[in-house]
Amino acid sequence: MKRTTMSLIGVTAALAAATGVAAVAAPGGGAGPAPQSGTRLPVQRSALLCPAPTSSEVAETAYTAFTPPGAAAGADAKKGTARLQPTGTVADSSGTPAGKGGKDAGKGKKGGGTADSGTGQVVPPTDTNPVVPLQEAGKPVTASTDSANAPALAGSADGALAPGWTVQQTTAVSAGAGRGLLGLSCTAPDTQFWFPGVSTDSGRTDYVHLTNPDPTPAVVGLEMRGKDGPLAGGGEDITVPPHATVPVLLSTLTGTPTADAALHVTVRSGRVGAAVQANDAKTGGDWLPPAADPAATTVLPGIPADATDVRLVAVAPGNADADLKVQLATPTGAITPAGLDTLHVKSGMTTSVDLKDVTKGEAGSLVLTPSDSGSAAPVTAALQVIRGKGDNQEMAFIPATRAIEARGSVADNRAKGSTLSLVAPEKGKDATVKVTASAGSGGGTPVSKTYTVKGGTTLAVQPPQPQGLKGSYALTVEPQQGGGPVYASRMLALPQGQVPAFTIQPLPDDRGSVVVPTAGQDLSLLTK
Repeated sequence: MKRTTMSLIGVTAALAAATGVAAVAAPGGGAGPAPQSGTRLPVQRSALLCPAPTSSEVAETAYTAFTPPGAAAGADAKKGTARLQPTGTVADSSGTPAGKGGKDAGKGKKGGGTADSGTGQVVPPTDTNPVVPLQEAGKPVTASTDSANAPALAGSADGALAPGWTVQQTTAVSAGAGRGLLGLSCTAPDTQFWFPGVSTDSGRTDYVHLTNPDPTPAVVGLEMRGKDGPLAGGGEDITVPPHATVPVLLSTLTGTPTADAALHVTVRSGRVGAAVQANDAKTGGDWLPPAADPAATTVLPGIPADATDVRLVAVAPGNADADLKVQLATPTGAITPAGLDTLHVKSGMTTSVDLKDVTKGEAGSLVLTPSDSGSAAPVTAALQVIRGKGDNQEMAFIPATRAIEARGSVADNRAKGSTLSLVAPEKGKDATVKVTASAGSGGGTPVSKTYTVKGGTTLAVQPPQPQGLKGSYALTVEPQQGGGPVYASRMLALPQGQVPAFTIQPLPDDRGSVVVPTAGQDLSLLTK
């Protein structure tokens, strides 16, 4: 029996390094610390999925791919592949690609979606050439399109290009529904996602995009939750065909318009990538990325200093209510927003709070922790952030984010418009953070700078830029050993006339390495 156990350990270690599946998962979705007798090794393969960017005729989308250098120790920076391929799109019964405005767009059995395998067909992409194929680690590669029919993308990276591979999708829509700047760090495939902050209320049009990277169908369930619990309807057994994407209109999941809801995506067979595109008639549009897994402590980093309205939506998916202490980590310390000492979230329900202009001219981050007398029940959350006033408003989202354990990167930074927010949420636990600006996509020399973030504060900075920058560049954030936990996000602001168009991307740990146990190690140690 002991010999068999050791063999299984060896197989597990090999699979972990090859597939990029972390050996340790801490609460909140972050990778746990490496056990003393284990070894942290770079992953050998990564996968990413980018949803179809827009159906607007007046939009342009930029894709930027990047892998940080030195992730695979001793490896040739040019040894490996990293590329995305266009996927097919499931059509409605009239043959129109779902989500493009056909008469049945977003409809399906049980109100679930367009992937009813009995009626939907997969419309293949018109162009099958690879998109943003990387040539080497450390140098971004870019591509752009102005097509209203740009497809979703699915792909993988291996070798030296796998650890930390990231792709940014940035779309500027100049007019119409969802106008503004929509940004997303393309997501890894998984089997479960939470999206607090979705809405089916009047004026909002939210689609969840489900993309299957694999050669076999995936089966997905969708459930909406509101302030009174699960909403009637939902999508059951939605089939996402191989190498295809399915956009599902959330208003078809329930007959009652509902604001401040949460969407739970559960994959019953296979795996998918998921992201929500939210369009608002008044405040424009942006992508809502998946929130971090529910946990007792939740951090939402990088609320802009000039935010004119901030709205929090939290959900407690477990069997116990959550009582939360709400704090804003400002540049000088943690404060309690006026009138919000605690927040009660009922089991299985959502709770929302209008924080108004909570930052009042200073960038901040929201930190939710169990109240002194409350339950430590897990929650997850997201913020809807608005900048501007009147007819010149623009919205973005900040989901709950994993801490950066070792490293996190974000691509598509420009010569102007990027703001990096770093937060060390625990009072008394300062953090030292190294930030590296990569070479530019068209040229330039990398530059690094080190910052100290005081415990309990948020530090918002104009990030370093590569010397001689040409094109766009990537930022890589690396907390140094011995400091407190660090969370981060990047705001990209590209004004459109009087509209302060912007988008915010969190920088979770890139999970570019996995813990491999030594032979004969008790695997139970990895969960302690």
